[in-house]
Amino acid sequence: MVSTPSSASSIDERPLISSGLVYRITAGIAVLAALTVGISVGGHWLGERISLGGHTTDTKPVSVTIGEDALRLTANTIRFPSERIDGTAERVDLYLTWPQMQGYSEADRLRFDDVSQSSSLIFLQLSQSTMSRDMSGRLEPIYSHIMDGVPYSGPHGLTAHRLRADAGYNNEILLTASRPGQPDYVVRCLLPASPALATSGDCQRDVKVGKDLSVLYRFSSNQLGDWRTMDATVQSFVKARLMDTQGSLPATGGGR
Repeated sequence: MVSTPSSASSIDERPLISSGLVYRITAGIAVLAALTVGISVGGHWLGERISLGGHTTDTKPVSVTIGEDALRLTANTIRFPSERIDGTAERVDLYLTWPQMQGYSEADRLRFDDVSQSSSLIFLQLSQSTMSRDMSGRLEPIYSHIMDGVPYSGPHGLTAHRLRADAGYNNEILLTASRPGQPDYVVRCLLPASPALATSGDCQRDVKVGKDLSVLYRFSSNQLGDWRTMDATVQSFVKARLMDTQGSLPATGGGR
């Protein structure tokens, strides 16, 4: 059939794209734009979470009660996110730069994130005492009975003692030193063959602080030269964060 001029004109004037199609395209573009913004914002948020790796730069106070002792700590010194809450806890794990005794910060990010720099950190575990004596107090009644062989000169003025293989200390060496007016210093270490093989937790020692608080601290054997200063600093750090019965910090203050 041959089209009449009028019918041909009506066909030519028909829009190439219908209004319905225009609406669907516009809606699709809006959705894509929203998704792009969402992915950008979400990706930035997720990227920050991944880069922090559980760390926080937040210095808000966290009040924790462990047994008979109450402490006020800052969130960025607490190692695990699940422990950064107020209330009663069985234990709290801390990590700090040495010798600054500061928590996680953007300026020190690599010291926490880079394994090769972790030997510049010190790790504390605060818990209620389960033994009546700390490591210094256990030297005579316990450790002296499981020493194996003759003591020998250890690093940094310390005396080294091998422990019996059946004592369960997995090749750890006991290092001791007498201290005028104080109990002997005692620390257990897995001494590496060379400083390059040291880890962030080669050595560990525990002390009693407060009413009934056990402070176990771990550090790299590369830091053994600081054993005198470190022991005093760790105890001072924890004591400064103990609260009295009214929830107040001692007059020395808590610092960061």
